[in-house]
Amino acid sequence: MADGLSGGCQCGAVRYLIVGAMPPCHACHCRECQKQSASAFGLSLAVARQAFAVTGPVRRWDRPNDLGARTTCVFCVECGTRVFHIDSLTPDRVSVKGGSLDDITLAVPTAHIWVSRKLDWVRLDPAVPTHPTQPEDMAAWRAGFSHSDHT
Repeated sequence: MADGLSGGCQCGAVRYLIVGAMPPCHACHCRECQKQSASAFGLSLAVARQAFAVTGPVRRWDRPNDLGARTTCVFCVECGTRVFHIDSLTPDRVSVKGGSLDDITLAVPTAHIWVSRKLDWVRLDPAVPTHPTQPEDMAAWRAGFSHSDHT
C-alpha cells in the first residue's frame, strides 16, 4: 500500500493502517506470546498510536504481564485473530501482531526478547540482538533499533 503499511484479521472484518516509517519488529519468546500465537514466539511491531488506525469489530481482553503492568489484547470479534496489544506502561504505543500484516515478509525481527523462555529447538541468528527478559524501559530499548521507510 503506497500510503502506509496495512493489515488485518483472518476473516477481513478488521483492517488497519500504519503510517510513517516502518516500525521496529521484535520476536517475543515469552509464554504469553507462545500461547497467543499458538507457536514458538510472537512477532510485534511497536507503533505510535497516532500512526495507527483500525476499523472493524474488535473486543478487548486485559491480562497482567510479567512486569506487573496490564496488557490489553485486541482481537476480531468475528474470527478471533489477535490484532494488537496496548501495554499500560506504554499507552502511547500499540504492539501490532506481525502475522497480521498483509505483507508478512516485512516483519523481520530486529531483536528477540524473553530468550530465557525460548524453546530449545528454536535457532536464532547470532547477528540479531537478544534480551533474556523484557527490557524494563521498552521505549529506550526500541529507540536503539534503526527504522526503515516502508512508503
